Amino acid sequence: MIQIKNITQEQAGAFWELRLEALRTHPEAFYTSYEDSVQTPLEEVAKRIKNEPDDYILGAFAKNGQIVGITGFRRGQGMKFKHKGMIWGVYVAPDYRGKGIAKQLLQEVLKRGEDLEGLKQINLSVVTINQAAAGLYKKLGFQIYGVEKNALEYNDQGYDEEYMTYYLNKFKKA
Repeated sequence: MIQIKNITQEQAGAFWELRLEALRTHPEAFYTSYEDSVQTPLEEVAKRIKNEPDDYILGAFAKNGQIVGITGFRRGQGMKFKHKGMIWGVYVAPDYRGKGIAKQLLQEVLKRGEDLEGLKQINLSVVTINQAAAGLYKKLGFQIYGVEKNALEYNDQGYDEEYMTYYLNKFKKA
C-alpha cells in the first residue's frame, strides 16, 4: 500500500537522499546534476519545501514510512505565467518500479491542478531515451509540443528532450 502525500520540511533528509539517488543514477534525466546538488546544505533543502497549493513536493510513502517516489509541482509566477504549472523531478526507487507509483504521483498532481483557479495546463519535459516515462505521460494525456535537440549534455553526451503539456479537463474543448 502506497500513500501519496506532501513531503514536509521535517522529511527533507529522506527526500534529499532519494533526490540525490535520482541525480546520481540517472544524470541524463534531470536538469540538475548530482555534482551541483550534493553539497547543498539540508537546511537549504528544507527551506525549498513549500507545501503551498501551487508549489509542493509529493512523496510516495511505503507502509514502513519510507519515501519511495517523488515529484514536484510549481505554478508559473506572474500575470503571464500563472495559467500553467510545471512537474519536475519524477523519480521512483528501483525496488518500487513497475507498481504504478509514478502514475499515482502524476495523477495526484493533475487532480490538484483541477482545483487551482485559473490553472489551464501543466507542462513537463522528458529525455527522449526515457521511453517508459514518455509512454506514461502520453497515457495520462500529455501531448508533445516540441523537441529540443541536445537539451542536456552530460559527460560529452547530448540528450534530446520532448516538451509535453496536459490541458486540464476544466479547459479542454469538447
